[in-house]
Amino acid sequence: MENLLETFNERRGELWSELLDHLGISIISLLIAMVIAIPLAIWVVRHPKVAEIGLQVAGVLQTIPSLALLGLLIPLVGIGTTPAIIALVIYALLPIFQNTYLGISEIDPAIEEAADAFGMSKMRKLFKVELPMARPAIVSGIRTAMVLIIGTATLAALIGAGGLGTFILLGIDRNDMPLIIIGTISAALLSIILSLLIRWFERAKPWQSLVGLAILVVLLGGGGIYSAYANQQQTVTIAGKLGSEPEILINMYKELIEDENPDINVELKPNFGKTTFLYNAVKNDQIDIYPEFTGTVLETLIDDESIDTQGLSEEETYNQAKEKLQEQDQLTLLEPMSYNNAYALAVKDEFKEEEQLESISDLSNIQSDIQAGMTLEFIDREDGLRGIEDLYNLDFETSSMEPALRYQAIDDGRVNLIDAYSTDSELREYGLSILDDDKGLFPKYQGAPLMSTEFADENPQVVEALDKLGGKITEEEMQEMNYEVNVEDETPANVAHSYLTDNGLLEEDE
Repeated sequence: MENLLETFNERRGELWSELLDHLGISIISLLIAMVIAIPLAIWVVRHPKVAEIGLQVAGVLQTIPSLALLGLLIPLVGIGTTPAIIALVIYALLPIFQNTYLGISEIDPAIEEAADAFGMSKMRKLFKVELPMARPAIVSGIRTAMVLIIGTATLAALIGAGGLGTFILLGIDRNDMPLIIIGTISAALLSIILSLLIRWFERAKPWQSLVGLAILVVLLGGGGIYSAYANQQQTVTIAGKLGSEPEILINMYKELIEDENPDINVELKPNFGKTTFLYNAVKNDQIDIYPEFTGTVLETLIDDESIDTQGLSEEETYNQAKEKLQEQDQLTLLEPMSYNNAYALAVKDEFKEEEQLESISDLSNIQSDIQAGMTLEFIDREDGLRGIEDLYNLDFETSSMEPALRYQAIDDGRVNLIDAYSTDSELREYGLSILDDDKGLFPKYQGAPLMSTEFADENPQVVEALDKLGGKITEEEMQEMNYEVNVEDETPANVAHSYLTDNGLLEEDE
């Protein structure tokens, strides 16, 4: 409890900011869904066959996995709040549409006939009879949609839209339970408060509802208008993948760029979840820069099956990655840093000593005793488990796990072998050793800034600033910085600043 309160006090400013983002995305999505679903449901009441089709379509849309939907939307509308709102609107359509349709269509026919007997027009009957009688069902659908939106909106953090999902995803990645609890409780409280607010709207008089709605619009829109016009500097947007290491790097990028040119304002978007999200974002000019790895470029991002990374040197890997990026998508990969954040297989120190393990080849002697926990991405990669099975002729039992959970699993003894990155702070934290890749399966993974060639040509000062990191940062230094963030609770910004000043890339603070 003490740790929870301490984390809350440290991050309450961030919490308030993310809470407002979450609230804004949720309410805007709900309002758009209502504007679409309620009139459409009213219209199809008179067209039962169309209503059936509409319900089927809305139901099918709701079955699309949210992460897949976000991935499909990024190439079309970019990153940030736009794809998040579109996805949330899609998920909210079914409960609002269905409840509105059922609420009106199930009104007693005798009441409908009585309204007709009084000579009411269709419009007057709708507003005086049908909508008032269907109101409880409609409001119930809206409340269901709101709860659904609040929960699903946590994934908006994966595409740079912010929200309470930032706390949850960061907590999972860093194995920080207080962050997860704060994000989860905040989302639950927000859902309860908005549910009560919707109930108030149901009981309020029309003029009160309009005033309340106007206040919400002003509150939600004011911040966006202020942000758009308050700062007229050139803005460079830098994003990073989920985890401490990318966040440290993008903070370094920010300081170096702003130090080189104080007229440039750098906006950071940390904790994106997927490589492909970021890659599509930079291709579509939704972000300007993000840190990528040379091996990832060749293995994942370049559409060329003839590429073989096995046995390539660091220089050869970088040169191929740079050349292929330019040819395929007119993107530029700047000079990489020194460290190689390669894939690796790791075991507990005592297990390594007990089984006399030094290399991956040594696992062949204990295949039947191996219980492996690995990320789904690693399991499915040719330079991951598939390649290990083929090149090393190994076959052992493997369970798929989220990145942070596999470290907990090996520490608890539930597994005895995991995949890792060579700069992970958890290697030091949990007392793990990396097995030597004695047959050279894993490609070289050196980090470097990735941007469009057009952006690089138009911003030589940005390129010059980022090139200062070329050839810098060893694996030991990167692992230590990750450890400071993940274990010692230093902020990525402070760790980044300390490295830059300690190594003469920035002047010391006065």
